Amino acid sequence: MSRETVVDAHTHVFPPEVAHDRAAFAGRDGWFAHLYDDPRATIASAGDLLASMAAAGVTQAVACGFPWRDLGLCREHNAYLDAVARTSRGRLAWLATVPPGLGPDAAAEAQRCLDLGAAGLGELNADAQGFDWREPASLAAVVDVCVARDRPLLLHASEPVGHEYRGKGTATPDRLLPFLSAFPNLRVVLAHWGGGLPFYELMPEVAAVAARVVYDSAASTYLYRPQVFRTVLDIVGPERVMFGSDFPVLRQAPFLRRVREAGLRTDEATLVLADTARQLYGLVPPTPHQADEDST
Repeated sequence: MSRETVVDAHTHVFPPEVAHDRAAFAGRDGWFAHLYDDPRATIASAGDLLASMAAAGVTQAVACGFPWRDLGLCREHNAYLDAVARTSRGRLAWLATVPPGLGPDAAAEAQRCLDLGAAGLGELNADAQGFDWREPASLAAVVDVCVARDRPLLLHASEPVGHEYRGKGTATPDRLLPFLSAFPNLRVVLAHWGGGLPFYELMPEVAAVAARVVYDSAASTYLYRPQVFRTVLDIVGPERVMFGSDFPVLRQAPFLRRVREAGLRTDEATLVLADTARQLYGLVPPTPHQADEDST
């Protein structure tokens, strides 16, 4: 197995009770039902993620929850992520989820999770959580917490063209730009290649607004040909691109092989596969050769 350092900057895990009774949670959250009412849709636990990482040669992963609309469900999921990160011995970091439109209550939960050790917030989703990126003032309370702590905010983004798929949503570049413009000091990660936003960075005014944005490759093979890596790196540079699988949407091992075959130089691969994520999320490398440990 390769000893190369690899950080998967975008994965999803759920508490066991969600997998055991998905119908109950589908009844509590419409977006969850939209994505997971089909029993073939995989719901992974932290143990599943750690096993996948061991098989694929992934050193660390950033685990996200789910963009629940209910703050109570967010708190439950955040508690699970905090617990599994603590028992992973450095293999897992986590992002807290909050419904940002709830203002002070969401901000308080964000602050609590960052105090616990969350690496940031995300993956927030406007369609799932009922807010509008074009109305940034309504999200200011949560943003202020992230800016004050210099912690990043991971956002779901989607393409204005192309095929439809479950979970695509409407967070297209034109809707995201007003939010980015309103909060120039916020560190933002845009999932799924930012819905194509890096291509618009060929426009100087867009590049200026998106200067602090980092893009991840979550679900990449569902959306783009492998050349997307070379193309985006040539536009924005490797320090603004992170390897993210969207596990379990994509299997880590085959996707990682595709990335390694995408024509990245050694210095670019070091940034994309590890260093950009570690710098952005403040990750401390786990102890070398430590034993994998399953989480509940």
